[in-house]
Order: sequence, then C-alpha cells, then structure tokens
Amino acid sequence: MSKILAIHASPRGERSHSRRLAEVFLSALQARNPQWHLTRRDVGRALIPPVSEAFVAAAFYPEPEARPLSMQADLALSDELVGELLGHDVLVISTPMHNFSVPSGLKAWIDQIVRLGLTFAHTLDNGVARYEPLVQGKKALIITSRGGFGFGPNGELASMNHADTLLRTVLGFIGITDVTVVAAEGEESEARTFAVSAAEAEQRLLALARVF
Repeated sequence: MSKILAIHASPRGERSHSRRLAEVFLSALQARNPQWHLTRRDVGRALIPPVSEAFVAAAFYPEPEARPLSMQADLALSDELVGELLGHDVLVISTPMHNFSVPSGLKAWIDQIVRLGLTFAHTLDNGVARYEPLVQGKKALIITSRGGFGFGPNGELASMNHADTLLRTVLGFIGITDVTVVAAEGEESEARTFAVSAAEAEQRLLALARVF
C-alpha cells in the first residue's frame, strides 16, 4: 500500500485553484487505489513558524543524541514534519506562485524539513563541503497555478519562475529527483482564458492519476 502526503500551500480556501486541481488528482488517484493512505498537511492557512536562532542551535547541535530537552522541544514540530515526509511514498504539493516564488507557509515548511542528519548529510572532503541526500525512493508531483502566461520551462518569463526551480532544487537536494510539475497559467487573465488552461491541467492530472 502506498502512502500519499499532500502539502497544500495556498492561503485561500475553496477559492484556491491549486487546491482544487490537487483534489482532481487526489480524488482520481484514490478512486483507482482505494487502499492507498492519504495524509494532508495545510501549510498555507496553518502557522508553520519560521526558523529561529534556537532552532538553528538545536538542529546543528554537535551531538544530536545528547540534545538537551529544551532543544528537543525547539525541534519537535520539525521532527514531526520530517517523520511525516519520510513515512510517505508520494509527495503532492499544491501551491500558487506568489511574487515569482512560493508562499511563505511553504517556504517555512521547507526550512523545517531540510534537516542535517535526517534528510541530508554533510561531510568535509579535504576541507570542501560535500552534501549527500538521505531521502530515497520517493516521487513528487507539484500542482501549481500562476497569474500570467509564459512561466513554463520554455516560456518567455521562465527566468522569473523561482517557484518551480526552488522546489525542484530543494527536493533534489534531499533526494527526491522524480518530480513532475503540472501548471495552470493565466489566473489573472480573462476567466474563459484561464478556464482553458485549468481544463488542460485537469486532463493531464487525470492522466497522471492512471499511472502514478
């Protein structure tokens, strides 16, 4: 049985296009695989605290197994989020593009799950830092909505898309390299124009649900 972790990053509720598209995929996937377990984590409307000085001190404590209780408390949420990620096979992230990147809640989640010794390792090779991903055997689907057109890989505004590149970089850094992106563009365009793009995204998601 596969386990799916859905991360919802939009601060909007039912008005969120990325959430709605994610539900299209998740509903179709579960209809085909009713035995699969789905966990949802809302980082768009639920507060994920930013990294603090106490968090950094605890995360990089030289003897993790001997962390004081106070430091363990500083990492409690991070430990929960990392365990959640490691305990699932498929990661689905639904997110809008906010100012060319991801919403602050999703960035806060990223900062909590990129953890030394848990999702990546760090060594020195002749004084040069080397990093090793520790998250293996998982794949991810990013479902996103964008205000304008041309932010895709070959679009005229591709260089301004720091959302997809950030997520691919972060996921790859910890070991998740099997990443698919499905986007609906033109959210800020005339309604019928965006509806066409959203419908195309829906069809692609339905096709992915048959093979994911």
